Amino acid sequence: MTNLSGAPANSAELEREVAQLIVSALNLEVAPESIEAEADLYGDGLGLDSIDILEIALVVSKQYGIQMKAEGDDNFSVFKSLRSLSAHIAEKRTK
Repeated sequence: MTNLSGAPANSAELEREVAQLIVSALNLEVAPESIEAEADLYGDGLGLDSIDILEIALVVSKQYGIQMKAEGDDNFSVFKSLRSLSAHIAEKRTK
């Protein structure tokens, strides 16, 4: 369920939305619902590399109005998992 602004009403819904965004942006051959919320996005988890993370950052910036910096001190923790990325979006989003 979404609220009046069209934003997801809860964290699980936002995680599903962000998973779909990741799959679409990177043309991944996995179902968005198969991305585990706590699994690492890098390496052994989803297997993304730094170029993939930059692409996700660009899409997230456009979709949610969040300014993300390549040299941001918190990038590793923000992009650790789907759950951490979704929490960051929920906290910082402007649209």
